[in-house]
Amino acid sequence: MDYSIETAPLEDLQCDCIIVGVYQDQQLSPSATALNSITHGLINTIVSRGDLSGKNGETVLINAVPDSKIERILLVGLGENKPLSAKDYKKALLAAVNSLKKPQIKSVVCCLAECDVAGRDRQWKSRHIIEVFNDAVYQFTHTKSDKETESQIQKISIAATEAERTLAHSGMLQGKAIAEGMELTKHLSDLPGNICTPTYLAEQAIELSKKYASLNVSILEESDMTALGMGALLSVSRGSRQPAKFITLNYQCGDKDAKPIVLIGKGLTFDAGGISLKQPAGMDEMKYDMCGGASVLGTLLAVAQLQLPLNIIGLIPSSENMPDGDANKPGDILTSMSGKTIEVLNTDAEGRLLLCDALTYAERFNPEVVIDLATLTGACLVALGRVTSGLLGNDDALCNDLLAAGETANDSVWRLPLWEEYQEQLKSNFADMANVGGKDAGTITAACFLARFAEKFRWAHLDIAGTAWRTGPTKGATGRPVSLLSQYLINRAQQPKA
Repeated sequence: MDYSIETAPLEDLQCDCIIVGVYQDQQLSPSATALNSITHGLINTIVSRGDLSGKNGETVLINAVPDSKIERILLVGLGENKPLSAKDYKKALLAAVNSLKKPQIKSVVCCLAECDVAGRDRQWKSRHIIEVFNDAVYQFTHTKSDKETESQIQKISIAATEAERTLAHSGMLQGKAIAEGMELTKHLSDLPGNICTPTYLAEQAIELSKKYASLNVSILEESDMTALGMGALLSVSRGSRQPAKFITLNYQCGDKDAKPIVLIGKGLTFDAGGISLKQPAGMDEMKYDMCGGASVLGTLLAVAQLQLPLNIIGLIPSSENMPDGDANKPGDILTSMSGKTIEVLNTDAEGRLLLCDALTYAERFNPEVVIDLATLTGACLVALGRVTSGLLGNDDALCNDLLAAGETANDSVWRLPLWEEYQEQLKSNFADMANVGGKDAGTITAACFLARFAEKFRWAHLDIAGTAWRTGPTKGATGRPVSLLSQYLINRAQQPKA
């Protein structure tokens, strides 16, 4: 997709379609007012006959514009004539791009950045146009013989005045970087497990490092993990014919002595549940169990494009979880890299076994903060649905920073308690802890398990089981929480140095 900022007057524009806003009670946005004048009242005619009430998310496509270089006009309802909420702005943008997918439209000029959004500036609005549009037109074709996509859109221009150009351009650059990070995340997550193996994921990290000089990548093989004592992670890979990989991405663009931010993403490229086999229905979706790892790759792609002045370490422990004669069995006792022992009560609670060794490995980087992200528990989907990701952590300031970043990014999180009482559910008669805590509070007890390996640093855990992918007719990865993490890192880069 080609993105640009358009400052030419409306009467000089040439494009397949221009997008303008209409409020309730037939009130036109500034660009709609100007376009109405240029087209001799065409928009007023459409609105006055009741084709568009102005309700947020309504659209009307005018397919012919007489005596104009603009071939089509898309009218988008914005609701009441007052500042929109961030969510309503996103709703209007999504309605707009979805209306333009099927028509043969290649070039679009979007004027919706002129709309007032409560507490948001031109930079934020421009960025979100690109994020929302890019997300909506993404279509997975890698394994299809017919590569034709539903949308023909190739160029998106954001209308702005000369005075607004600088902010709009900055927003465009942010939006482009984050959109491309989300696209990489979705692509990797949508690939089937027979293609996107741990080895393939490692190869994609290496390719990323070839493209961006600021990224260095190293891969630990199973022999390396054995030498380090990663008994928890390796116990999961034993049931698979695919060798585990431990991927480290090193981005060093901050002060030489600054402690790094460590991002850890669960990279389980397929999860059959192991001996505790999952039900067949929906098991195909378990190729998405590496969304956390894919999101780390996508976030670091965005960071590298934005050249943020930070030091960041990305860790992706990657494996499959399959049933096999050598696989984990319920009742097995494992020794993690930390030396703590774990009783396996359910082999389908394997993600925490990958993450716990990764958390211990993160200690060697002397991190300022550690954030892990994983499609970890079905319980999170039950508790929060697909609207917001679960957040737990041992540091209030870090959790508050992530909450704030989620609000800005329109990629929300909700904090759950991490109280000592929940640790009781992980007691084991035979090991230091069990790998599951029973059916109650499953998201919390999973985080409690991880917390035992995160005692030496400030840490937060994102459970993205409900938000990383969609089911049903639109089944596929969402690219979340790349936008959230990117915003958190942008905020960190803008903080004054101590």
